[in-house]
Amino acid sequence: MNWPTKVLALGLGGALGANARYWLGLWIAGWSGLKFPWPTLLINVSGCFLLGLLASAFDRWRPSPTPGSEALTLLVLVGLLGGYTTFSTFALESLRLWHQAAWLRSLGYMTLSASLGFACAALGAAAGRALAGLLP
Repeated sequence: MNWPTKVLALGLGGALGANARYWLGLWIAGWSGLKFPWPTLLINVSGCFLLGLLASAFDRWRPSPTPGSEALTLLVLVGLLGGYTTFSTFALESLRLWHQAAWLRSLGYMTLSASLGFACAALGAAAGRALAGLLP
C-alpha cells in the first residue's frame, strides 16, 4: 500500500474517531456531571472493548493481510479507535485530580481505567472471536 493511501486512511479514521470522542464526551458529561471524569473513562473502556472485538474479528476474517485489509486496519483500528480513545487525556485528568488533593478519586480513576480497559479488551476479543466463528 502506498503512503498517500495510508495517510488518507489514518486521517479519515482519526477525524471520525476524534469527533466521536468529542460529541460522546459532551453527551456523557451532560448526564454524569464533572466531579469525576466519566466521559474519558467510558470512552476509554468502550474503545478497549471495540479494539479487542474488531482486532479479533479482523484476525479471523483475514488470516493473511491483503492491501485492502491493511487499509481497513489503518482506518478503523489505528485511525478511528486511536482518535476515539483518550489515554493522554486520562493521564492529565488523573494528574489534575491528584493536584486538587483528590488522591482517592485520582487513584480510583486510574485503577478503574486500567482494570476496566483490560477487562473490556478481553471481552471484546472474546466477542470478536465468537462473532467471527458464526460468520463464513
